[in-house]
Amino acid sequence: GLGRLDRLAVHRAGTPAAIAWTSAAAARALTELRPQPVINATGVVVHTNLGRALLSERAAEALARTARGYVDLEYDLDAGLRGRRLDHLTPLVARLFPGHSFTVVNNNAAAVLLALRALARDREVLVSRGELVEIGGSFRVPDILSVSGARLVEVGTTNRTRLSDYSGAISKRSGAILKVHTSNFKIVGFAEEVAVRDLAGLARRSGIPLIVDWGSGDLVDLGPLGIDDDWPVSRVLADGADLVTFSGDKLLGGPQSGFAVGGRTWIERLRRDPLQRVCRLDRLRLAALGQTLSAYVRGRAFEEIPTLRMLALGPEAIEARALAIVSELAKRLGRDDLFRIIDGISRSGGGSSPTGERPTRLIRARLPGRDSAPLERGLRTGMPPIVGRLANGALLLDLRTVLPDQDAVVLMRLEQVFRSNGIGESEASPAARQRVKR
Repeated sequence: GLGRLDRLAVHRAGTPAAIAWTSAAAARALTELRPQPVINATGVVVHTNLGRALLSERAAEALARTARGYVDLEYDLDAGLRGRRLDHLTPLVARLFPGHSFTVVNNNAAAVLLALRALARDREVLVSRGELVEIGGSFRVPDILSVSGARLVEVGTTNRTRLSDYSGAISKRSGAILKVHTSNFKIVGFAEEVAVRDLAGLARRSGIPLIVDWGSGDLVDLGPLGIDDDWPVSRVLADGADLVTFSGDKLLGGPQSGFAVGGRTWIERLRRDPLQRVCRLDRLRLAALGQTLSAYVRGRAFEEIPTLRMLALGPEAIEARALAIVSELAKRLGRDDLFRIIDGISRSGGGSSPTGERPTRLIRARLPGRDSAPLERGLRTGMPPIVGRLANGALLLDLRTVLPDQDAVVLMRLEQVFRSNGIGESEASPAARQRVKR
């Protein structure tokens, strides 16, 4: 709230005005909302660096309501005795995975760690060399195995692993087979891997469990949307996996969490392990997760869950919104030569479906005669921040990942950054202004 003279005085080091201004700025920076909201215009739906999945309205309302008051988190109201927090999710999971038990912890890496520790600690775990993946933050499958207390046995080669590689490595020291879904990369060409169904048969004959780390955890068939390398968890269970772990905050579309779903005997061993308590969900995530699962049970997932709504958007709907923004911006700036609507590709993101692509329509914006990096930087560092991407010297914005009620903000911020870079009505040619009017 300082006036222009006070702001100018900041440049006079040591003056009272300078001290006051810098102190006020530091106080605002210290106390402002963190992490701060941003608008995602990258076209990456489950953007890890921007918080992954957006919660549904019902999930967000449940989280806020739970945060404001006491709840029956671990209290059985009927019996008047202590209850179990995961009982709140049991009816929903029973509908989604009939005949299977479950547990939930704070993320999928924790679910994998818990499964390996509870089922194969001090024993050998067989993993294909082609599935020893690294996920975000340099976090690697061999590291998880090491921390769990299990011993890694690599089978096969990077590009080809056969069932005989697994069977030849099984011994009396074997504790489990671990199959890791390579959800963030794809080996093509001279490659071979063993299907879950075949591994399940080998595991049964050998008397050890098959653990499948399925990563993104989609609960519905997304093949019609171009995501055909991530299929529903129920299919993995139907193929014979004893235990499947997956994320709740990726394609499932809920809060950060990690599921383990499988046979009752295996799940009870996970629930009894002390690590289960260390990694358990708090009441806020439990409430949001319950409403997310409820959308699937009620058959409303594509209507309520933002991740699925965004993935299902067709390029025509995206183009209509983009044209509305570009047309209005051309009128305000008096220029119609700064923007184009072009074909593009959106991605599911979050380490899911490396080959899955969704056709989209992009807003391409340029600064005339120069690189457009100042546009990208201006959007990213302004309020509210808008994250887009640069390609071939142009700014690209994908409205697939922009909520419809944010379109007006995108328009306003684009106008701001263009004007701050010297683009406006005053420099438009008469011919350009006439074209805009028509």
